[in-house]
Amino acid sequence: MLSSEHLPEDVFGAPVIHPELAIQAYTIGLFPMADDRDDKNVHWVDPIERGILPLDEFHVPKRLKRTVLRPPYEVKSNTAVEQVIRYCAASAVGREDTWINEPIIEMYLNLFDMGHLHTVECWLDDRLVGGLYGVAIEGVFFGESMFSLERDASKIALVSLAARLRIGGFQLLDCQFMNRHLEQFGAKPLHRVAFRKLLDKATQVTAAFPEELSDREMRQFLQSRSQTSKTGCSIALSAGEDANIQPWNTGSGSVSFGTS
Repeated sequence: MLSSEHLPEDVFGAPVIHPELAIQAYTIGLFPMADDRDDKNVHWVDPIERGILPLDEFHVPKRLKRTVLRPPYEVKSNTAVEQVIRYCAASAVGREDTWINEPIIEMYLNLFDMGHLHTVECWLDDRLVGGLYGVAIEGVFFGESMFSLERDASKIALVSLAARLRIGGFQLLDCQFMNRHLEQFGAKPLHRVAFRKLLDKATQVTAAFPEELSDREMRQFLQSRSQTSKTGCSIALSAGEDANIQPWNTGSGSVSFGTS
């Protein structure tokens, strides 16, 4: 398996991130963050404890399940990639700085052009009101960030993502850091060593991200989650927690995949 010693030094702090090197970094468990959105450099993070969302144990809270069955938004994929990323990179009330700077945005757009980045978006009429994005490499989806401008928008996007990943044959959904928000969906912590073992196996699997998801496929996915919903975690969704821009996770003073 490729290790960090095999990566050139400039992948760890250069203002330009070559997408091929970024893919190598992801496959050994690294992901990029900046100190803030105005920072010109990029740090590659390798946390001791990693958060994952097991796709076969993905939990959909009951209230959210009812909302997903009758969604107030139209859910799309890969139609507004840069817009989703820049919403995630924008400041919000209580979160003046974010970890997504211009070099990281450029890297993401290059990865999208290569077929390695995908978005799930929630639209209200012609307005983008929530969504998420992440990097797909073989059987792994690396969740990066999400945002929400209307209630439940990013949560609906997350459930749609999980359904798409199951259908597409993905084996691992990486959420980088653990937090309370992700725990309600069944997220679990893993030591870095255990995560790398799962990562190594999942990168040997061929998967394909489905841009389209039918109502029937979503209903089947939710039905398959019913047992998990009965036995899974019971953290309640507060009524107003989804009314602004939010990330996937928090860690090391930065924000990323997971608190919407």
